[in-house]
Amino acid sequence: MEFELTAKDEHSAARAGTITTGHGPIETPIFMPVGTAGTVKAVTQQQLRQDIGAPIILGNTYHLYLRPGTEVLEEAGGLHRFNGWTGPILTDSGGYQVFSLSNNRKLTEEGAVFQSHIDGSKHLFSPERVMDIQRSIGADIIMAFDECPPYPSDYTYARKSMELTHRWLTRCVKRIGETEPRYGYEQTLFPIVQGSTFRDLRKESARFIADMGAEGNAIGGLSVGEPEEMMYEMCALCCEHLPADKPRYLMGVGTPWNILENIALGVDMFDCVMPTRNGRNGMLFTTQGVINIKNKRWANDFSVIDEGLDCPSSRYYSRAYLRHLFVANEILGLQIASIQNLAFYLHLVKQAREHILAGDFNTWKNETIPILKQRL
Repeated sequence: MEFELTAKDEHSAARAGTITTGHGPIETPIFMPVGTAGTVKAVTQQQLRQDIGAPIILGNTYHLYLRPGTEVLEEAGGLHRFNGWTGPILTDSGGYQVFSLSNNRKLTEEGAVFQSHIDGSKHLFSPERVMDIQRSIGADIIMAFDECPPYPSDYTYARKSMELTHRWLTRCVKRIGETEPRYGYEQTLFPIVQGSTFRDLRKESARFIADMGAEGNAIGGLSVGEPEEMMYEMCALCCEHLPADKPRYLMGVGTPWNILENIALGVDMFDCVMPTRNGRNGMLFTTQGVINIKNKRWANDFSVIDEGLDCPSSRYYSRAYLRHLFVANEILGLQIASIQNLAFYLHLVKQAREHILAGDFNTWKNETIPILKQRL
């Protein structure tokens, strides 16, 4: 994997670049749609490419390991051939899912023993096993196995958790180094910075991760309940100590304004379930602001969903029709809303890139965020 910086903003830490993988280039900053179980919910791969313009999607190790399983994925030739996605894929290590099963898992130095949410069967995720699973899935970018501490965490727990994440990372790096890429293309490991909301821990973790010399780095454990300003503070601190010549990935963030603020801090890559999850519940993110499409006020609004987007669904269907689909519990409504939100997120990061290249990103960001926060 290669990363080339194209431009930097003079009035913030925002930057534009290009990540090149075995499945093609990714222009940054970028938002990556979440396809947890090998699919972005309610959206086809063709729609992701043609209507939304997504260059990369995510998969999840925990879910894909349990179903359909690595044997099926290996027989298919990897997740790309299994689901028909021809672009790059990043896989989350499953750490967040495992540790969210607080009543059904046991954490040890070796790894995490957990019960499947599907059938209750017991499994062990060790750093080595998680690297092997991600090799089998066929991800272009592989995430290290880490522990994501909850918010709030006390200092003692946060330090122990961070140190365990670092020890696991060392084992992940070793395992990647002694195994070969699958399916004929490179697979790149990203370490993850942890440390909860403690400045000294975040700084220590970012320096530890930077010293690993990986091709890209991630910031985890944020957007888990802490105040927005604290998230920005921790992110800025991490970016200060992560290499400037490597892509920085902020995991699980967030709202459109969160994304713009963190781009300004130096982040290049984002993912979040918010656009699809909120879309399925009737919340639309648009270029004019936030819409609750279930509200009666849209019942006779025959204007298009979002005239500011160059997306077929956004400029074809009316708000009144989309509201009708939700009221009638029609599945098409979930699909249209999901496409709208993902198209908007991809449009937003594309605009951010254009303004970084033009040299006026910070001014544009400050003017845009109040519009995005409006409730229509």
